[in-house]
Amino acid sequence: MANKKLIVGNWKMNPTSRDEARQLVKGIKRAAGKIKNAGMVICPPFVFLRDAKELLNGGRVSLGAQDIFWELNGGAHTGEISGVMLKELGVRFTLIGHSERRAIGETDEMVNKKIKAALKVGIVPIVCVGEKERDSHGYYMAAVKSQVEYGFAGVPGTALKNCIIAYEPIWALGNKDFETPAPETAVEMNIFIKKTLAETHGVRRAHDIRVLYGGSVNPKNAGDFLKEKDIAGLLVGRESLDAKKFLAIASLS
Repeated sequence: MANKKLIVGNWKMNPTSRDEARQLVKGIKRAAGKIKNAGMVICPPFVFLRDAKELLNGGRVSLGAQDIFWELNGGAHTGEISGVMLKELGVRFTLIGHSERRAIGETDEMVNKKIKAALKVGIVPIVCVGEKERDSHGYYMAAVKSQVEYGFAGVPGTALKNCIIAYEPIWALGNKDFETPAPETAVEMNIFIKKTLAETHGVRRAHDIRVLYGGSVNPKNAGDFLKEKDIAGLLVGRESLDAKKFLAIASLS
């Protein structure tokens, strides 16, 4: 999967019922065998992970979680889910630091601890970074740089090959008109992210990390991003809730 484009579906707090979730998993799995040039990951809500594991049954689609807690061995952490629990459910990937999590108080320090926790149990962290808005002075670059530096502080360089970053410009998320930055802009940010990691972890190690793009991705614009060799794949939001659209995006790889 490392040499293929990676298409990750973030279901967020959807769908509303177990039956809908099962039908969505079945729809994706049914046609997944036709997708040869991409790896696929779905990230359902926690309550649907066991059903998804059962239905995917080790097939071509991997299972991801939407979050992870930094403590591994239980304790007084009401409402949290540990990496050990996720691993038992067959989870191979987890989102960390999504903009919607950051908006309700998740800090770079928390992101850092979650990355380390995921790596300890062998789950691949998909770390989301991105600016709230663009400005003519380039201050938004400093915001992304800070997220990367603090998020990966103390993470061994040798572990970067087991990590993924998803660049998601927050101003482009959930855009009803599907307005997105040009693919060239996403490539520019990918290069900037790797340059930032090169300063802290070395050029060779920084080269190992995969950087995805996420931000109002749909079947109409996905191909433009996927044709760029510096974009390792896509983080897909609402379009991943429609099996046909999600598979159509993956087929463009």
